[in-house]
Amino acid sequence: MADTDAPPTTVSVVVMGVSGTGKSTVGVGIAQTLGCDFVEGDDLHPPANVEKMRSGTPLDDEDRWPWLRAVAARVGEHEAAGTDLVITCSALKRAYRDLLREQHPSVWFAHIDTPHDVLVERLRRRTGHYMPGSLLDSQLATLEPLADDEPGHAYSGQGSPEQTVEALVRELRAERPQPM
Repeated sequence: MADTDAPPTTVSVVVMGVSGTGKSTVGVGIAQTLGCDFVEGDDLHPPANVEKMRSGTPLDDEDRWPWLRAVAARVGEHEAAGTDLVITCSALKRAYRDLLREQHPSVWFAHIDTPHDVLVERLRRRTGHYMPGSLLDSQLATLEPLADDEPGHAYSGQGSPEQTVEALVRELRAERPQPM
């Protein structure tokens, strides 16, 4: 069991938010800037979840728990190896984020917060992703913003991905000054 009172020796940035915020683009930029691994959290969904979303059916909690455990396991693997990680995960509810943080002191959330009209336009233009824009409203209804006692911050998703990455990395380095 990890000592949750000891300062983390690694950082695991969970880039969170609803579909269309730019989590993957921002996540790749953070990983490149920090020189660490990047994991696309959507790739950890079981096939049944992917098919459900592809058909336009929102996931429920029972669908999400196995996926969230897979994301948490990947965080744990990196902590055990002593390596930093950037991973995308919608992490819409506090309970989901609590599961990701359980036994994982390295977790730090970067909530990419983007206005509805921008999200709709991005999803309309997006190709090659199984998550249809029709599920956006169900995700927004589920979203619980980060609370003050959760590690991390919200960042505007309105500007360029480069601006978001720059602001996020600057703040992360100020809060988590260990080598990154």
